[in-house]
Amino acid sequence: MKFMANRLFISQLGGVLQTTNKFITKNSFSQSNTFNMSTTNTALSSTASSPSSGGDEKPILYSYWRSSCSWRVRIALNLKEIPYDIKPISLIKSGGEQHCNEYREVNPMEQVPALQIDGHTLIESLAIMHYLEETRPQRPLLPQDVHKRAKVREICEIICSGIQPLQNLIVLIHVGEEKKKEWAQHWITRGFRAVEKVLSTSAGKYCVGDEISMADCCLVPQVFNARRFHVDLRPYPIILRIDRELESNPAFRAAHPSNQPDCPPELPNK
Repeated sequence: MKFMANRLFISQLGGVLQTTNKFITKNSFSQSNTFNMSTTNTALSSTASSPSSGGDEKPILYSYWRSSCSWRVRIALNLKEIPYDIKPISLIKSGGEQHCNEYREVNPMEQVPALQIDGHTLIESLAIMHYLEETRPQRPLLPQDVHKRAKVREICEIICSGIQPLQNLIVLIHVGEEKKKEWAQHWITRGFRAVEKVLSTSAGKYCVGDEISMADCCLVPQVFNARRFHVDLRPYPIILRIDRELESNPAFRAAHPSNQPDCPPELPNK
């Protein structure tokens, strides 16, 4: 059976991103699908896809469509124009495919994402993004200025350590169905107050200045989570402005949950 999903084509001229469609076929891993991303220019693809010491195999991203951690990495891969395949891991099917023995060998934390790249398997979204930055410095996601770099990391840490883990699926299950919305709202609101304060001095067009960075890769998925839990976002005008600025960016749009091969077809905008 074949599934339709978006395929990101990258034009070398001006780095312009365009979207089109491609058939996706089932693979053998956990009844998952493979999402193929490639470039229209083989020289560009070769340069972006692997460092000089790496091989030519396309990276494989173990991902869940609605996982904000997976989403961050999808954005980073897209921004750096790195072709990759997706192997979806359902966090809810059959109690969660992330807990199966086969996937535990990939990620002992039994979470997503995991990225197989250059003969290595990496886990944790920030570690993956830093690896991509260090091995593929083209189209950088960290500023050259050391203070700006620190501000990018600061925003990433607030979101990735101080907000998202506290409203992650495994925590919400422990909290329980009746209290999970209130719990998520509390921690997202607390974290967004801090993010908004930092952005008041760091933001230009984006989170830090006028260039897209890792901070933006982390912010957009967290805004999605805030809306999912009906957080009042009116007190955070800078966060909302940056989110609006990025929503039409092709790399961010292609990484959106609704454009993933494992997104349930019955959901709106699918």
